[in-house]
Amino acid sequence: MHMRITFLLALCISASCIQASGQEKQHNLAFDTLSKQWDEALPIGNGMLGGLVWEKKGNLRISLDRADLWDERPMKGLHRDEFSFQWVHQQVDKKQYDTVQKLFDHPYDREPAPSKIPGAAIEVPINTWGQQSLASVDIKTATSIVKWKNGTTLKSFVHATALLGWFRFENIPTGFDINLVAPQYQGSVKNAGDPVRGDDLSRLGYQQGVIKKTKNCITYHQKGWGGFHYTVRLEWKRVNAKTIEGVWTISSSNEKFKLPQADSILLTNHLNDGFDKDHATHVRWWKNYWNRSAIRVPDKLIEKQWYLEQYKFGSAARKNAPPISLQAIWTADNGRIPPWKGDYHHDLNTQLSYWPSYSGNHLEEGIGYLDHLDQNKENYKRYTKLYFGADGLNVPGVTTLEGTEMGGWIQYALSPTVSSWLSHHYYLQWRYSMDRNFLKDRAYPWIAAAATYLENLTFIDNNGFRKLPISSSPEINNNSLAAWFSQNTNYDLSLMIFNFKAAKELALELGLKKMSAHWDSIMNQFPVFSVSAEKGLNIAPGLGYTTSHRHFSHLMSIHPLGLIKPENGDHEKNIIRHSLQQLDKIGPSQWCGYSYAWLSNLKARAKDGDGAAKALKVFAHAFCSINSFHVNGDQTKSGYSNMTYRPFTLEGNFAFAAGLQEMLLQSHAGYIEVFPAVPNEWKDVSFNTLRAEGAYLVSAVRKMGETKSIVIRSEKGGTVKIKLDTRGFNKKTYGGVKILHQENGFTTIKMEAGGSIVLDYL
Repeated sequence: MHMRITFLLALCISASCIQASGQEKQHNLAFDTLSKQWDEALPIGNGMLGGLVWEKKGNLRISLDRADLWDERPMKGLHRDEFSFQWVHQQVDKKQYDTVQKLFDHPYDREPAPSKIPGAAIEVPINTWGQQSLASVDIKTATSIVKWKNGTTLKSFVHATALLGWFRFENIPTGFDINLVAPQYQGSVKNAGDPVRGDDLSRLGYQQGVIKKTKNCITYHQKGWGGFHYTVRLEWKRVNAKTIEGVWTISSSNEKFKLPQADSILLTNHLNDGFDKDHATHVRWWKNYWNRSAIRVPDKLIEKQWYLEQYKFGSAARKNAPPISLQAIWTADNGRIPPWKGDYHHDLNTQLSYWPSYSGNHLEEGIGYLDHLDQNKENYKRYTKLYFGADGLNVPGVTTLEGTEMGGWIQYALSPTVSSWLSHHYYLQWRYSMDRNFLKDRAYPWIAAAATYLENLTFIDNNGFRKLPISSSPEINNNSLAAWFSQNTNYDLSLMIFNFKAAKELALELGLKKMSAHWDSIMNQFPVFSVSAEKGLNIAPGLGYTTSHRHFSHLMSIHPLGLIKPENGDHEKNIIRHSLQQLDKIGPSQWCGYSYAWLSNLKARAKDGDGAAKALKVFAHAFCSINSFHVNGDQTKSGYSNMTYRPFTLEGNFAFAAGLQEMLLQSHAGYIEVFPAVPNEWKDVSFNTLRAEGAYLVSAVRKMGETKSIVIRSEKGGTVKIKLDTRGFNKKTYGGVKILHQENGFTTIKMEAGGSIVLDYL
């Protein structure tokens, strides 16, 4: 408490810092009528349960979801004697790749499961209520509000910390009715073999579940595959003649998350307490969440989108819940399996989804991602031994909730370097938290296990360099024979170098000097990155970036891994410049929305604020549904991409948030820099308590194009370097802070845990 008070005092002294909770009314989702499409609905959620509020065929509809509702049957036809990386290598050498495609790629398209599945939906007939006047989400309180011109109001939320959702209808007309609607698990099959739009749910082969309705209660019980089942419960009460309050929950036979039982006792107890009491505790959680960080930028489209991304992240990411999958807790409610089966794609999707948690100061919500990976570690080791024939740890690129491989384009679905990209998230969690228990018990063990596996899998070639037997770059050349390379791609090379570099650093931090030296020796056996004649990064030796592509896998070394930095001098600065010029030159014809979000991060690392802001604006304007969901294709059909389809996935949303944060604060180069990539036209900018590596919380204000104040608090203590201009500043310190020296535009400060410093420019 003392540390928090000290920091708030520092903020108050620096009067130009922004208010602690920067969310305001203009950031809300607000329309004058409910959408009539599920992927434009009003989203609410708490990481485990989710809801979508919309209108379907004259009914108010709240689509209900739970994150662990999964059909986890093994992918039919995937596991056979040929299931090995060595066998794939042999087929590549023989140029007989059609066999590999049939055995490993095609089942993902052909089979409906394994897959995420939906829960159910609440429906209330509203076709006699007249027109609506408001359909909104107040993101400050995470509450959906719908108003009708006749005076009827609906308020609904998924409780931030309890396993249930609430709704309250006020001023209801006579003849009010409420129903629970089951997913369409029975019926004729019209759509099959379409992983993008989704197969019909009826392909799963379930018997339709049973719905039971009593006076003020409805239950729906559904059996799935292999003994899995779930139950949806809905209860309500009439508070007075014009008001009805109700609660709902979903229980699952999956006991992995050890949650309190979601049953009728839970609902009855909360229903007796009432809407207002639960809403108050719900709002307290969200108040704390919003107090973690805030931003102000002059581009209101970008600012609003950032707050909507923070809202969705707070709704979808939780400790003690599954991590963010492709659609998280907002599974498609259209009678179909969700796009790409709603699974865990580790070739980009899960990784980008958690980028904003670090500098956004939401480590607690982000840790659920790593909890999931640790919980499934034994399954990953089984897969590593089975497919790669190696000890250590790798992860399938496409997995079920339990972490089991699902197939697909195996260059990424069974990639040899997935665990290394996941290692990066363990590394970031350590660097931003400086939690030594996490370092010792989780970060280093994961990174070391991935390094052990890579050491076992790779070998020294005739040129004296360490390499993979065959290498790929996600989605480059699709799933063809040409997608495999005899030399390391820059994607695989970046991830392997990073993994050994991180293993070296963390081993040394733990005093494991021999292991640190060993990892260092392995790291130095890899070749340099392949660059083109124009000095831009290639995809692989002999293949430059010459055709537009959505996945910037060849640029991993720039961002997110930071192996190549402009801060390292002109050579690396030129590689970055030429690589990004090549992206711009080739153009975006084959990009998705997440490409623009990733581009904003790349441009920010290159200190190109104008380029970063442009990418963010295009994303928010052209690649999002009206409710802010990222729908992959260019919805404006304005030439931002030739892809104009609309499958909803979340990674682009959260990469957008990370891109703006990267423009405002960077710390990856060994020092803190505020406003490193802000456009010149952004004269007035500010942010509050973004997080820097080393567990430092930073706030800063820029006015009339100049930095006016910086506030830094240290959570764990240490020595920090800050890049400052030469105008000079007044300083105020609290709790053990000492400026050690100032030179070459940098100030080095020693800070005790809880210490803070306020720098006000003269």
